[in-house]
Amino acid sequence: MKNVKDNILLFLKGMAMGGADIVPGVSGGSIALVTKIYEKLLDSIGSIDLEALRLLRTFEIRRLWQHVNGGFLLTLLLGVFTSIFTLSKVITYLMETHAIPLWSFFCGLILISAIVILRDIRKWNLLSVVAIPVGAVSAYFITEIPPVSTPENLWFTFISGTIAICAMILPGISGSFLLLILGQYENILRAVTERNIPILAVFALGCTVGILSFSRLISWLLKNFHAVTLAFLSGFMLGSINKIWPWKEVISYRLASNGEQKPFITENIWPHHYQAAAGEEAHFLMAILAFFVGVVLVVGIERLAAYSKTSHS
Repeated sequence: MKNVKDNILLFLKGMAMGGADIVPGVSGGSIALVTKIYEKLLDSIGSIDLEALRLLRTFEIRRLWQHVNGGFLLTLLLGVFTSIFTLSKVITYLMETHAIPLWSFFCGLILISAIVILRDIRKWNLLSVVAIPVGAVSAYFITEIPPVSTPENLWFTFISGTIAICAMILPGISGSFLLLILGQYENILRAVTERNIPILAVFALGCTVGILSFSRLISWLLKNFHAVTLAFLSGFMLGSINKIWPWKEVISYRLASNGEQKPFITENIWPHHYQAAAGEEAHFLMAILAFFVGVVLVVGIERLAAYSKTSHS
């Protein structure tokens, strides 16, 4: 009964990660971090190694399943994909009709998540303190990078995959946003629509190499520099709020693959300037309410995760 309850809770955490991944600028890694499964996720991904390939080659499926923590990964991925397939239309609708409250909700979610993560640091030192603003400034400048024109060759598709997939486990930045910066968002989207197998296969290979390499790096940093790494990740999440700030003025547009004009370069503005700049209502009260809903949700998830960990112990 306890295992069933743990699996249901893990499935719900996966759903929360999937819901976050749908939104450009929000990372499922943020949810994994605040729900206390981040390091276990990294270790499970990192266990997909040469030993796992040997077990697969010799058809030792039971040992392979145990080696890669298959039950954990399968339950989590089921939650992620369930959320993606069931919530994608809802979130797309909210982005089109209630964008400001939605972005405010995620601002509250990211802000409180960054604060909650800092509570896991037991021993503070100067490097930990410095890592917070370094992480924040790093994320801020990444979100300010304008999209560039890049080659559509297969070698760059591979590189784009290795970089974009890192966002899945790096709290604060989404893979779709990194693809947009790299100028590959439309290319990959078009490949999915047209079922372009060569491009998708190369992109998937890049994603595989990227996530197996990056997960090992973050896992090593957490094991050897736990406080500094958590402080940096927390700061990184704070800096990423620049990307999801609800009130923006569109400076230029891009032409999407379906022929629609979509915002390309935007500039953050204050709520009281929004109506004059955008010609639309700022919805400030709704935004504040949505912000606090995001805060309460994260606090609830964190308390639930802490209770589950205590009862499991």
